[in-house]
Amino acid sequence: MNVKQAEKRVTELRNLINKHNYQYYVLDDPVVPDAEYDRLMSELVQLEEEYPELIASDSPTQRVGAKPLSEFKEIKHTVPMLSLGNAFNEEEMQAFNKRISEKLGTDEVIYSAETKLDGLAVSIIYKEGKLFVAATRGDGNVGEDITLNVRTIQSVPLVLLGNDMPEYLEVRGEVFMTHKGFEVLNKKQKEKEEKLFANPRNAAAGSLRQLDARLTAERPLSFYAYGVGEYKGKVKLQKHIQTLDLLKKWGLPVAPETSEVNGLNACFDYYKRIGERRNHLAYEIDGVVFKVNDLDQQQELGFVSRAPRWAIAYKFPPVEEITQLLDIEIQVGRTGALTPVARLAPVKVAGVTITNATLHNLDEIKRKDVRIGDWVYIRRAGDVIPEVVRVIKEKRGKVIKFEMPSECPVCGSDVERIDGEAVYRCMGGLSCSAQNIQSIIHFASRKAMNIDGLGEKLIIQLIESNLVNNVADLYQLKHEQLAELDRMGTKSAENILQALNKSRSTTFERFIYALGIREVGEATARSLARHFKALEKLQYAQAEELETISDIGPIVAHNIYSFFQQKHNLEIIQRLLDAKITWDDIDVDDLSNEYAGMSFVLTGSLQSMSREEAKQKLLNLGAKVSGSVSRNTSYLVYGENPGSKFDKASALNIPTITEDAFLEMIGESK
Repeated sequence: MNVKQAEKRVTELRNLINKHNYQYYVLDDPVVPDAEYDRLMSELVQLEEEYPELIASDSPTQRVGAKPLSEFKEIKHTVPMLSLGNAFNEEEMQAFNKRISEKLGTDEVIYSAETKLDGLAVSIIYKEGKLFVAATRGDGNVGEDITLNVRTIQSVPLVLLGNDMPEYLEVRGEVFMTHKGFEVLNKKQKEKEEKLFANPRNAAAGSLRQLDARLTAERPLSFYAYGVGEYKGKVKLQKHIQTLDLLKKWGLPVAPETSEVNGLNACFDYYKRIGERRNHLAYEIDGVVFKVNDLDQQQELGFVSRAPRWAIAYKFPPVEEITQLLDIEIQVGRTGALTPVARLAPVKVAGVTITNATLHNLDEIKRKDVRIGDWVYIRRAGDVIPEVVRVIKEKRGKVIKFEMPSECPVCGSDVERIDGEAVYRCMGGLSCSAQNIQSIIHFASRKAMNIDGLGEKLIIQLIESNLVNNVADLYQLKHEQLAELDRMGTKSAENILQALNKSRSTTFERFIYALGIREVGEATARSLARHFKALEKLQYAQAEELETISDIGPIVAHNIYSFFQQKHNLEIIQRLLDAKITWDDIDVDDLSNEYAGMSFVLTGSLQSMSREEAKQKLLNLGAKVSGSVSRNTSYLVYGENPGSKFDKASALNIPTITEDAFLEMIGESK
C-alpha cells in the first residue's frame, strides 16, 4: 500500500469510526458490535503508525470518545478520563508485560486484576464526604453533567462513611445493569409496547442519559468503582488495591472479583478463571483489566496519547459478530415443531466458528425484519445456541423475504399453525421421520400399546440401525436383527418380540391414544372410541362432528381431523392393521348407565387387581376416575395403606368402600 492508498483508507476509517461514535455515544443506538469497532480502530492505529504524516488532531486515535449531548451541562475533567489499550491474545499481553518490566527494571510486576464491566464510565466527585457532581467520560476532557441521574442509583452513596474520609475525592467507576435488572426492564418495555433494549450496556447508557431523572430512578442501574482521579485526603494512596479497599471502606461498591496478581502467569490464570465464570456473573463483562498496582510506578510509566501505559484491557473473544445470512432452512423437531435456522457465512464468535443460528419462529423473523441475504450480527453466550440479534439495514442489498413452507420438508405432510400458538407444526405425526423417536416412545408407552422393554435407548438404536423408521416397522422386526444390537442378546430379543406380539391385542381407545394425535390424551381417546366405535368412522369424521363430543373443542377437533387427512398417517395405520393389531368391538348401547357421571377415586394397594385394572373396569362402565378427592367424588375405593386421600374423603363425608365392596358393586367376586 502506497501513501495515496493509505490516505484514502485512513479517511474511510475515520469517517466510519466517527459515524459509529455518533451512533453509540450520542444516539445510544450502535449498529455494529464492539468487535467490529475494535477492528476498525486497530487498523487506523496501525496505518497512522506506518504513515505518521497522516496523523491529524481530529483523528479518533487522538481522542477517547464522542462529544457530549448538547442538552446536558458540560463538565471539564481536571484529570483526563482516558480509555485503555487492548490486548486480544497472549502475545499482546506478553508484549505489554515486557514493556512494563523493562521500563521498571523488574522481572515480575505486581498487577491489580479486575473484571472489565460493559457499561458507561462515570466520574463522581465528593466534597467533604458528600456527593457534589457526577459526569460521563464524554471525550475524556469534557463530559456531561448527570448528577441528578447518578443520585438515583441505589448503590451510589450520597454521603461517604467513616471518619477519615477525604476532603476531595473524584471516584471513577462504571454504571451498568445486571442481567436480572435488564430482564425486568425489557419485560416492562414489552408490557408498555415500547422499544426493547438490545443488551444491558445499551440499557444502562440510555437510562443514565435521561433528561428527566425520575425516569432514571425507575431503571435498575448499578455502580462499581474502579479508581480515583483527583484526590485530597489524609490517607496517602500508594497502591491501587489499597485505593479500592479505601473506596469500599468509604461506602463505594467495588467489583468482588478484583484481585492482586504477581507476574504475567498469574495474569493468565486470572483471565482464564474469570473467563470460565463469565456466564455465571451477575453482570456482563467483555474482558479483564490489568493495572500496575504501585501508584508511583504508574506515574513513572505515564501515558500515551489516549491511554495509560500502566494498564491494559485483555478482551475476551467477542460474543457478538457480523456476518451474512446466506439462507433460512427449516428444522423439524421431535414434536413436529418447525424452527427456522439461519445458515451463515462462517464467522468466529467467542472462539468458536459459527455457521448456524436460531431464528426462533416466524413472529421473531418478522419482528426483526430478517431476510435472506441480510448482513446481521449474531450473539453467542457460553453454551447457548447462537442467535441472530439484529439486521444491519444500512448494508441491505438484494434480499429475499422468508415464507414458512406449507409442507413439511421432511415428510411432505401439511404444516399448520394453530390459533394462539407461535409455532408451526408438521401434521405428519406417525410418518414424519423427524418425529419418529418421540412417536415410537409414545406408541410403546404403558398407557398406549404397553410394549414392555421397548425404552428410549433401544428405540434410538433401532432407528440408528435403520431397522425402524416408524411405529409400523416395529412389527416387522426379526429375532436375529434384535439379537445383534448392543446389550441385547438372544433372551432380550425374545422378550421384545413377545411384548410386541402381546401388544397386538389391545383396545380401541388405547390404539387411538397410541397414534399420538396432538392434544388427544387418554380421556379424549376414550370419548372418541365410545362415540365412533369403529376406526373407519373416526377416520372420515369432519371437524364439526368431532366438536359435538364432550370435552373436545375446536382446536382438538382440528388436530384430529388434520391428522387423518395426511395420506402418510393413513398408510402407517393400515400397516398396523395388516400387522394384526386388533381390539374387541365396544357396544356402548349394552353398557350399563348406572355409573354414568359418577366419579371414583382409587387409593391404597388392591389385592385382586392393580389400580390401573380397577380404573379400566370403571371406565368401561362409563364412570370417571380421578386422581384426587373433591366434593364431586362419588366413592373412594381403598385398599391397604390408603393414606391422606382416605382422610380427606372422610372429612368431606364422601362414601368409602373396600375392595370387596367395590367388586360386589360392579358385579364381580374376589
